Amino acid sequence: MTYAARRPSGSYSVRSYADIGLETQILGATPERLITLLFQGARAAIGQARIHMEAGRIAERGAAISKAVKIVDEGLKTGLNMEAGGDIAANLANLYDYIIRTLLTANLKADIEQLDIADRLLADLAEAWQTSVDRPAGGMEP
Repeated sequence: MTYAARRPSGSYSVRSYADIGLETQILGATPERLITLLFQGARAAIGQARIHMEAGRIAERGAAISKAVKIVDEGLKTGLNMEAGGDIAANLANLYDYIIRTLLTANLKADIEQLDIADRLLADLAEAWQTSVDRPAGGMEP
């Protein structure tokens, strides 16, 4: 086997560097920043699902939507403090459930509109979150 045959492909290398960058962000993040990263991850997965849906790649679409659902359910929803959050936390939990149902419907029916609805809701929530809680130091984006 030659060296060229063993060397990782360019896309693998880029993905590895991106994974390291994300891991570095996560390890150094405040709890508030972690929520922002979850929003970004869910929206990125929805973007991937859209690309796969448009290309007719059913299995890849399903995997991307499953990733978004997992982030919303096990990350964002589980992170809610139902006792301290009161009505706001309960309303967010209901909204996260709606987003999950919307994503599952998008996958079941191959419906880009449903993906767009889930993405828009997450974008609005992420913007509200950043405005109220996760403000970068100095008011500038990271």
